[in-house]
Amino acid sequence: MTIKLILASSSPFRRALMENAGLSFEAQAARIDERAVEAPLEKAGAAPDAVALVLAKAKAEEVSRRFPDSLVIGSDQTMSLGERVFHKPRDMADAAKHLQTLSGATHRLNSAVAIIGGGVVLWEHLSHADLTMRPLTADFITRHLARVGERALSSVGAYQLEGEGIQLFEKIKGDYFTILGLPMLPLLEKLRELGAIDG
Repeated sequence: MTIKLILASSSPFRRALMENAGLSFEAQAARIDERAVEAPLEKAGAAPDAVALVLAKAKAEEVSRRFPDSLVIGSDQTMSLGERVFHKPRDMADAAKHLQTLSGATHRLNSAVAIIGGGVVLWEHLSHADLTMRPLTADFITRHLARVGERALSSVGAYQLEGEGIQLFEKIKGDYFTILGLPMLPLLEKLRELGAIDG
C-alpha cells in the first residue's frame, strides 16, 4: 500500500525542493493564523527555534485533521538576531531597516520540520544556519533594493540567497536546505524509515 504524502505548505520554494527530490506528494496550505500561534510564544519568551517547531507542528496538525490517512509534513522557519525574531518586511522602507539591522552581524535561520500521521506527531527536527552579512552602507542598501524590487518583501530577511541576495554575505555556516526552509536530508531519511519513500 502506498503512503500518501502531503506537504502542509503553500510555499513554492518548499514544493520545488520536494519535487526536485523526486517525491510524489500533494500540497495543502495549512489553515492557521501563524501570528496568533506565535504571539503567546513570543510573549512568554520562547526561543526562536522553539517558535519554528511549534508552527511546523501546528501546520501539520491542521492538515492532518483534514487528511487523517496521510503522512503530513509541516515546516516553518524563523529568523533571529540574538533573541529578536524577524518577520517579513511590510514595505520597502521596512526591508531597508531589516538590512541595516543585519548589516555586519551574524543572524540565524531556524528551520523546523515535523511529520504527523493520524493526528500523532511521528517525528520533529530542527536545523540551524548562521549567516554573516558584510557591512552595508545605506547607499548600497538603497541601490540593492531598487534592483531586487518587491522580491525583497517575499522573505523574512529581505534577501534571496539564490539570487542577488548572495552579494550581501561574507560567511555562511549551515546546510543549503536549512537556509531554504526545509531540512531535506533528515526529512528524506525519516521518510525512508517510515516506508513512505523507496529506501
